Amino acid sequence: MRSFIGWIGGKSQLKKYIIPLLPSECTRYIEVCGGAGWILFGKEQIKGQMEVFNDIDGDLINLYQQIKYHCSELQNEMDWLQSRELFTDFRNNFNANTPMTDIQRAARYLYLIRCSFGCNRHSFATTPSKPYNLIDLLPLYQERLRDVIIENRDCEDLINTYDRPDAIFYVDPPYVGSEQYYNRKYSSFGEADHIRLNECLKRIKGKFILSYNDCELVRELYYDFNMIGVDRNNSLPSKPLPKYKELIITNY
Repeated sequence: MRSFIGWIGGKSQLKKYIIPLLPSECTRYIEVCGGAGWILFGKEQIKGQMEVFNDIDGDLINLYQQIKYHCSELQNEMDWLQSRELFTDFRNNFNANTPMTDIQRAARYLYLIRCSFGCNRHSFATTPSKPYNLIDLLPLYQERLRDVIIENRDCEDLINTYDRPDAIFYVDPPYVGSEQYYNRKYSSFGEADHIRLNECLKRIKGKFILSYNDCELVRELYYDFNMIGVDRNNSLPSKPLPKYKELIITNY
């Protein structure tokens, strides 16, 4: 199953490497920095396995919650927006914290993601991915999220809460040097946070899979863990290189 949105740093290209690493015997799967949820939607649903999906972006988590709990109302709101609102209006409403219902906010956020350049929610794409062909597919995602616990918490807090010997965490934090592409309304993930995440993962009881950009800081922090180097096509607009080097890091 594909994700229903694009996302900065989305794992559509890396899921073929990450999903085979997931241990099937783990009874709880926790996606710490969920984003577009490419791994959650792409992985096998294992009977009896707890699944947790988390992100610090409150607008993104509200979208997931509305799909899970109020899918038909969200479909109606999306259909209504088709001819009545503009990208700039939505962006300005979010920037000004204009009062909206949770369903209105979710619909507008989905519109911004689907119609923005690189899914950055800021600049209108010259060839946007229209959100309206997604409306009929939303019930499929509602069903997939039916038993998933949806959280909106700091990564360290979430990891400490769900850590068990039989847990597998998938962690996809903002990449070093690319933090500015993420929603700074909710998070300003800097070097201290990269270090804090490292210290947290070093002491967990469970297993983790971590995806990062291949850089000096990451290699220094995780030198004593297993690392797999991979290349993918670059999707960040300010990065001139056609290929982007990444690391998949595990503690098992």
